[in-house]
Amino acid sequence: MDSASDSGSEGWRFESSRARFKMTREFSAGGIVFNTSGQVLLICASAMKEPEKKHWGFPKGNVGEGESMKEAALREVREESGVEAEITAKVGDSKYVYTRPCSGEKVFKVVSIFLMKYLSGDTKDHDWEVEDVGWFEPEEALKTLSFSQDKLLLKKALEIYGQ
Repeated sequence: MDSASDSGSEGWRFESSRARFKMTREFSAGGIVFNTSGQVLLICASAMKEPEKKHWGFPKGNVGEGESMKEAALREVREESGVEAEITAKVGDSKYVYTRPCSGEKVFKVVSIFLMKYLSGDTKDHDWEVEDVGWFEPEEALKTLSFSQDKLLLKKALEIYGQ
């Protein structure tokens, strides 16, 4: 596998005896935010392919040019949830491949997730991309999350957080 660099959205060339194809890489960052009551912040957004489907997850988004992963994570939490938070630790990375609905292009995505503590703000101040934002007890959050990788990241965050 060849790659041009370790930052930004780059094309990777995968080679095998059977096929050659190019896949775009994307890097995103986000946070698992806990409030002072030990509740977890989750957001609900529409699926890209099927907007009628709703997915619960953590606030996250693409890393902007010249932005660090931590800066992007804090910005995305603020934009998508309406709350200010502080990073306390890195939880881990979620890696997956998805297909862009308009172009059919396959994208390899890496999302760095940070453990955060709530500082201020109101979930009613979330941006238009998000349909709902809420605080959940950890057990309820584990049941509500739509994707298994997010559930694993929350379990790891709970270990770090001490619950």
